[in-house]
Amino acid sequence: MPSRPRLLRAGDVVRFDGRVHTVAALEGTAVRLVDEAQSASVVMLAPLLSSTGFEVVTPASVRAVVPAAGVLEELPAQAVERAEWWQRHLVEMLTGRPLDDPQGSVRAEYDPSAKSLRQRELTKAAELAATGHASSLALIQRMRRRFEDEGVLGLVDPRLRAVSDGTGRADRRVVEALRRVVDEQTGRSTVSAQVLRRRMEGELEAEHGPGVVPLPSRTAFYRLLKTVASGRHTLGSARTRRSLAKQPDGMFGQLTAARPGEVMEIASTPLDVLVVHDDGTVDTVELTGIVDIATRTLAAAVNSPQGSGQASPTATTGSSTEPRPFTTWSESKDPKSSLTGRHPG
Repeated sequence: MPSRPRLLRAGDVVRFDGRVHTVAALEGTAVRLVDEAQSASVVMLAPLLSSTGFEVVTPASVRAVVPAAGVLEELPAQAVERAEWWQRHLVEMLTGRPLDDPQGSVRAEYDPSAKSLRQRELTKAAELAATGHASSLALIQRMRRRFEDEGVLGLVDPRLRAVSDGTGRADRRVVEALRRVVDEQTGRSTVSAQVLRRRMEGELEAEHGPGVVPLPSRTAFYRLLKTVASGRHTLGSARTRRSLAKQPDGMFGQLTAARPGEVMEIASTPLDVLVVHDDGTVDTVELTGIVDIATRTLAAAVNSPQGSGQASPTATTGSSTEPRPFTTWSESKDPKSSLTGRHPG
């Protein structure tokens, strides 16, 4: 069984059908490839990833993460120059080719197909020492990991790229105390801003003593609270606030399926219609569907009374492997009532 491939992106260089191709575009499950003779072809994603001899030639590490627009421009010129210097050496070490000539010949001492990563790191350390830029192996490895995780921005001194949290010049003790109060408010009933202010003052007195930390004015406090509680519904609906708190801290990851049935996604959604059920009752329904990621095929779709639990993940998965028999509408029911959402009569 082939191992799970990485996510493909436009610009990747891949080996397929005994030739080297460049991924020109991805449209749904179709991948447009252009070979070295500039001959274009379109291949479905699943057969491509599972084909014999398929290989992603472009290393994942050379895909620099694009920093936020304007971030590098705001940094000191010397720091940007140093980051770009590291980028040139790291790209050469990882790919064997210079940064400004990605299609050029591979240097033998940095050839990924002939040298291990550690061998290339040791060679780069010796090369830098010989040119008067002595760098330890540990430093090169640390910079390489930062480059792989964050792109060229990761090569900038973290102290120079610290992003403002929007609290301006507010006393950090006040900011931290207010953050704790806002965090504790997540599971509580909604209260006014003045209650939160009193709790913040209590935090400061308990930690630093009465009158030690200067308190912000009323206007400054409201402005600070708006920044600290941004997007958390601290003064809004408690239900929404708790729901937001359950979301993951980072964005969802990406997943590549190489074979049909390898990854299936299931979800339910209510339908804004009324239908007549088998027992003659009129109620709303929800649609539960299961999709195969590799082929983008709808494997099963089940309608059931909303909140009944009849279309559970287990039942829907079972329907994808053993479809239910086709049933017709009973003559005793008015089809229009379910289609239009009107109660019969």
